Amino acid sequence: MMRLPVFEFRAPRTLEEAVRILDGERTNAMPLAGGTDLLPNMKRRQQVPRMLMSLRHIESLNCVALNNSGSRLGACLTLSEIAADPRFRNGWTALAQAASLVATPQIRNMATLGGNICLDTRCNYYDQSYEWRKSIDFCLKKDGTTCWVAPGSSKCLAISSTDTGPALMALGARVRLVSRSGEREVLLSDLYNNDGIDYIKRRPDEILAEIVLDSLREWKSTYWKLRRRGSFDFPVLSVAAAAHLSKGNVVEDARIVVGSAACRPLPATEAAKSLLGRSLNQSSIEEAAALAARIAKPLDNTDFDMTWRKRVTAEFVSYALRELRGDDVRTERESFTRYSFE
Repeated sequence: MMRLPVFEFRAPRTLEEAVRILDGERTNAMPLAGGTDLLPNMKRRQQVPRMLMSLRHIESLNCVALNNSGSRLGACLTLSEIAADPRFRNGWTALAQAASLVATPQIRNMATLGGNICLDTRCNYYDQSYEWRKSIDFCLKKDGTTCWVAPGSSKCLAISSTDTGPALMALGARVRLVSRSGEREVLLSDLYNNDGIDYIKRRPDEILAEIVLDSLREWKSTYWKLRRRGSFDFPVLSVAAAAHLSKGNVVEDARIVVGSAACRPLPATEAAKSLLGRSLNQSSIEEAAALAARIAKPLDNTDFDMTWRKRVTAEFVSYALRELRGDDVRTERESFTRYSFE
């Protein structure tokens, strides 16, 4: 049995109290929301904070404000709440889909939106017990000096496995980060680094308090996830797509994001640009899918063959864009999945 290390526990009731605690403790403390990622990491001694600070009693982090100009989502909303809320449809469908596909119902009841955005990067050589990692002399991400995925690399190549991150990036989301010295609002796409260790730009004294979305009226969005099992598993590839279509079904604006193919979710900017001013027909979809697949460079650090995962990137982008066009492709995807895994 893997046991948690000894730690001090604090449960502030206000955001102001929470940021005062983090300002004093800095790297010795970590915020705890659902704990579905942090606590298993602590059991494996991947993260060993001296103090855990619960955010679940801070009322402002559990609020939802939706109106015609946009929405503000508290970071401690659970994934189950988001998946079940009928207001997260149409323009925000990708977020509801991503939330509904995380892990299992029991985990989604605990896991939070902010926690999933900040999810630790993953790797076959990192997500193991302490004893297993010790037997290979650890790895570059924790306690070692070698990245076993690419031993000649000076950079950790653990992959981003967040589901809601790519979906929110496709929706143009921003996040509000609060510290004792003030607060700042940044694009979610600017929050991530392409580095398996230094993967997020949130400072140790900051709390991710809120996710901000502009109005997405007349937008459509979708999220596609590849994993071996139909539940529980982390993504080994994901695609989020959003588009603003005119009445003539012409793309006026679009965003495509590829997840779990690098240390951060990757915006497929050129692929999205290629759709502007065009209808979602076979030619435009195939061109965008090919451009999106170029940026996906999966490595041998998670499930499935890495060359197959790269090939499937184009297929998943095609599925996502066809769904935005109005095609019923979910059943087709299930047939593709069964055929590919058998």
